[in-house]
Order: sequence, then structure tokens, then C-alpha cells
Amino acid sequence: NSIVTKMLEHSRGEIGEKQFTDINRLCREDTNLAYKAILMSNPGFNCEIQLELNESLPKVMAVAQEISRVILNIVNNCFHALLEHKKKAPEYSPNLIVKTSVSGKFISISIRDNGTGIKPEITEKIFHPFFTTKPSGEGTGLGLSISYDIIKAHGGNIMAGNNVDGGAEFVITIPLSS
Repeated sequence: NSIVTKMLEHSRGEIGEKQFTDINRLCREDTNLAYKAILMSNPGFNCEIQLELNESLPKVMAVAQEISRVILNIVNNCFHALLEHKKKAPEYSPNLIVKTSVSGKFISISIRDNGTGIKPEITEKIFHPFFTTKPSGEGTGLGLSISYDIIKAHGGNIMAGNNVDGGAEFVITIPLSS
């Protein structure tokens, strides 16, 4: 039921007001939703998902639907990258880690996969409108651009890069409510 509700909220593009938001709940629901979505079109795909959520994470003032959209966008991109990597290397075991923490006056969401990572030459372009690495017709190149704008509008930051252990990593910071 909540998955259908979320999908409808996204399709309508409703923008809510800022309210105290449970980021851990969004991370759980959106990761689950994105995984179910990729399984629909790729039934054989299997990915280990690790949710390392700080259970004492304070709620933050945010527009839940917008933050949800950002998490869904990034997790979706990760699953697509993992799927592509799996197609090229059948013995490979896809893994996604979603982690939340408190860092100073911010909460942090880290979304990391163990795929091929982000090519250094595209790291700077990744948040530009219409930039996509997906084949023609599969991506608009707006997902990360919109995500960037949403997080900036919340007074936060979003960065993309490669993790030292391999794979891509996105780190989102959102200010703690005063």
C-alpha cells in the first residue's frame, strides 16, 4: 500500500511543505521500492542490500517527497550500474550499502555500490542537466540534476565519487533542524 502511495505521489509531482522527516524511513522505503522496480524488468537480478541506518538519527525539516525522489534517483542509478556490471561479469556479486549518520550540524546519507564506479572524466558533469551515461531513450539526464537542486534547496550538499573499496558513492548532507 505505501509503495503504491509513494509511486502516485511521485507521478503527481506533489510538493509538500517542510516537516520533520524520518530519513531512515525514506532510505528503507525508497531502496525497497527501487529494488522491486528493477526486479520487475530484470527478474533474475540479485543484489545484496545493506542498510546501515543510525537508529538515533534525528528527524530533519525537509519536504519528504523531494528527499525521497533524490534517494530513489540515486539508488535507481546504482541498481542500473550494478545490473550492467553483472551482465558483463556473471560471477560478480552486486552490493548496495545505504548508510545514515550524524556529522556535526548535518545528517549524512551515503549510498554506495560495488560496481565499476564513476569514470573520472564524467565526475564533474554528473549533476549537469541532460548528462546521462545511459543508452539513448533510457535516461533523460535530469535525475541527478534535479536531485542536486533539491538538496541545495534544503541547504545541503550532494557529492559523487568513487569509494576507496571500489564502486560509486554518493554522499548527501542535510542540515539538522535548529
